[in-house]
This record gives sequence, C-alpha cells and structure tokens, in this order.
Amino acid sequence: MADTTHSARTVDLDALRVSPAAHLSEQMSRASAAGGDAVALRELPFTVQVGLRAQPGTASGTALEEAYGLPLPRSVGEVTGAGAGLHILWLSPDEFLAVDVSRRQRPGETAQAEAALEGLPGQVVDLSANRTILELSGEQARAVLEKSCRADLHPRAFGVGSAIVTALGPVPVILHHSAEHEYRVLPRASFADFTVRWLLDGMAEFLAVEAVAG
Repeated sequence: MADTTHSARTVDLDALRVSPAAHLSEQMSRASAAGGDAVALRELPFTVQVGLRAQPGTASGTALEEAYGLPLPRSVGEVTGAGAGLHILWLSPDEFLAVDVSRRQRPGETAQAEAALEGLPGQVVDLSANRTILELSGEQARAVLEKSCRADLHPRAFGVGSAIVTALGPVPVILHHSAEHEYRVLPRASFADFTVRWLLDGMAEFLAVEAVAG
C-alpha cells in the first residue's frame, strides 16, 4: 500500500511540474532536428541537484561520501561519479553539487545524506528547483559555447569529466563537459529562458549549414 501511495504521489507531482524551459521545447526540438550531427539542444528537467557543504577529509566529508557512495572532488574542475548518472561537481573547497541525471527529483531527496551528517558540521540542501540543465551536443557544440564563454574550452584545458563555474555572455552558469561533444549548461531557473534563446542564436549558423547540406 505504501508503494502504491508513493507511486500515486509521484504521478501527481509530475503532472503539476513545469520546467523552466518547457515553453521553448518546440524551438529546441526544431533546432536540434535541423542541426543533425552538428548541434542539438534539449532540457533535462527536474533532475536531482543537491548542494553539499563539508570539508573533504573531515568526519563530515566522509559521512557525505559514504551516503552518496562517491568521493568528494578535491580540486577545481573535478567531477566524481558517472556523467550519465550520479556525479558530484566541485564548486569551492567546501562546496559541491551532487547531480543525478538518470532520474527525476522526488520529495525526501536529501534524507539519507542529512541523517549521515547528523551532529556534524556541514549542510545538505535540495537545490533541484534552483537550476535547470540544458544539454548542448554535437560536433559544433564547443564552437557554439566559445562564442560567448571566456573560459578555455579546448579539450586540453577542459576535458571530458570537467566542470567549472563560468558565464555565457551575461549569465552565470555551471558548465559540465559531460561527454565527448556534449556539454551541460546549468543556469539558474530565472535565467533559463534567456540562456536557451542565447544558445539557439549561437546555433543558428550551424543549422543553416546543415539545412543546405540536406
């Protein structure tokens, strides 16, 4: 009975949710279809995003590592875990973002980690509604980002599995090089509309090339 009730609540929750970039889904789909292998853009809505505060190497850090089954990143740009599932991004020496793109956020997402941290200094906060995730992929994905990102995105400096806090034009974002020819852009929800339109504009020249080639 408990499982049935939880399932019903899950369905109700999904019916009520509207992602920050949902109103632009058709534009993203059309652009992605025109982009072919060159470039595509989609939103990964309602993914799990949990903010973690603890110092690695301390009891608090160890407790969080045991709760998530992953080590906390130790340096700028480091990401631990699997890009296609649960992973943890480095934001500062004692601040991290746990992300799981393999499933949708559910109530009680932080319960296990909070219990592990009980009585210890640190923090666990569900931030799933704070940012959305935009996935830019294709052979020209890096070229699109390089139009407005000041960070060095060449693979020698920003390889697969790296993540940094940077900006696309005027918008602060977390940028994760999640796979070859695939980047995840994490803007705050209030900037989702602007960021999607900004990326679509940056994709335009590659869509034209694909259309002519087709």
